[in-house]
Amino acid sequence: MLQPKKTKYRKYFKPRILPKILAKTQKLNELNCFALIPIQSVYINGQQIEAARQNIRRKIKREGKLEIPILTDIPISRKPTAARMGKGKGKIHNWVASLSAGKPLFLLYGIIEEVGLPALQSGANKLPFKVKICKL
Repeated sequence: MLQPKKTKYRKYFKPRILPKILAKTQKLNELNCFALIPIQSVYINGQQIEAARQNIRRKIKREGKLEIPILTDIPISRKPTAARMGKGKGKIHNWVASLSAGKPLFLLYGIIEEVGLPALQSGANKLPFKVKICKL
């Protein structure tokens, strides 16, 4: 789903846990702008982003503009469970993006508050970590 077309290397090292420092939110000068912001630093894969995006788009009925400012650019490799030790690194299983606490995950523009906030709440239900919804 959300993966880069080309990378410098085929496989990368395993990502490490990010520090749990709450970062400051970006300031946006838009009217009726809502954001879905993670409370903790996590890794999110493309399937989770796509599930939340589809749920949000279904609720707002294709009105307004939904922006996703992150890109899943870190590959996670995995070997089969029945494989013996050795013989190199496994194939790429999925792609993840690192999210810092306080950086927006979804931005929703040009929609009224009565529709935008419940839509982001339903999208937040699809995510496996705690988020907050705020009006920017």
